[in-house]
Amino acid sequence: MSEKNVEYRPHVALSTSSLYPQGVPETFEAAKRLGYDSVEVLVTHERMSQLTHQLLDSVQKYQMPISTIHAPTLLFTQQVWGKSWTKVQMAAKLTHQVGAEVVVVHPPFRWQRKYAKNFVTGVREVSRMTDTKISVENMYPWRVAGREAVVYSPHYSPLGQDYEWVTWDFSHAATAKMDSLAAVKELGSRLGHVHLTDGSGETLADEHLLPGHGVQPVAETLEYLRDQRWQGVVGVEVSTRKCETPEQRDEWLAESLDFARRHMTREE
Repeated sequence: MSEKNVEYRPHVALSTSSLYPQGVPETFEAAKRLGYDSVEVLVTHERMSQLTHQLLDSVQKYQMPISTIHAPTLLFTQQVWGKSWTKVQMAAKLTHQVGAEVVVVHPPFRWQRKYAKNFVTGVREVSRMTDTKISVENMYPWRVAGREAVVYSPHYSPLGQDYEWVTWDFSHAATAKMDSLAAVKELGSRLGHVHLTDGSGETLADEHLLPGHGVQPVAETLEYLRDQRWQGVVGVEVSTRKCETPEQRDEWLAESLDFARRHMTREE
């Protein structure tokens, strides 16, 4: 049977960030209950997100694999795991230990001068030394004192940068006023991971709306990836902090999963 005659079904992960401020156990439980394929772990100050044995205990308990490790390279996780390159190396190590597929990292802030110097080649070197897919996420400009400021180095956009792998986030693209479909087509085989979300494009805040609730061509992009039979992981990374009840949060997470499946599954 040819590959074209085999059903194409996306692999959809639930990010721990989607249940923030709840933690790792709650994410595993929700992912299992709602029918997700795996969990994406954002490493934070929560100790369980950092500890191999506790993560593996959850994998065993819920029979739910970890597909992605998001390194603690966010602004609010600057104190986790020490220096910047240490964060990347430890995330790569954790990825192997828990059987995950990819590490997501953010580009450096401009004030992280040592980290920013030779960042592009440094990511490639760590990736090859650790035999790990390290995927750099697209970010967005900030607004400082009413003026737009580029705070990431070499740039908030991975387009034009020589990254081996890129993570595409639809919310960040909305904030940066970028066309996700055009960007994904340009990235081609370098697309290593997707953060499924959306944004209004009307604010410089990082909204992480449910897919289809913003202005990004999310459905069209997923359908393009389906037609290309893309083999990466789609990580649902939406904000549920405005949910009034646990039931509403489940509805939002189930809707996001259904969105991915509806626009990416192809039956032959």
